[in-house]
Amino acid sequence: MLIAYTDGASLGNPGPMGIGVVLYREGFRIEELSEYIGDGTNNIAEYTAVIRALETAHRLGDKSVHIKSDSQLIVRQLNGEYKVKDPKLRPLKKQVEDLCYGIEVEFEHIPREKNTEADDLSKEGAELGRKREEKNGNKNNK
Repeated sequence: MLIAYTDGASLGNPGPMGIGVVLYREGFRIEELSEYIGDGTNNIAEYTAVIRALETAHRLGDKSVHIKSDSQLIVRQLNGEYKVKDPKLRPLKKQVEDLCYGIEVEFEHIPREKNTEADDLSKEGAELGRKREEKNGNKNNK
């Protein structure tokens, strides 16, 4: 079974977004991802991190994935406990559902302190975006 720790961050809400994903198999860390994904909200970043984890699971050929996230909202939405009210999140939830087809997926909410690796990676991604925006802003002001 593949275990994926996921997190999303935005610097401002909305603001530059980053995602972090850390993958483990049989207790060994096999892959990590830190990525700037544009501007948006924290919840969009959280969903995108889950999507990247599932895409990676498919690429690796895994048929069983346990996704752990510190976003209670996202986990409860994906487990069907909460409705998705934000229209910007509905297509992301649909994308997650499509990626779950043909594989066994479990979504678990975990405390933030048990998700520090993915959290750090998501903040790194968002920070990269902030730095790009500052650089581009500085160019535009010259």
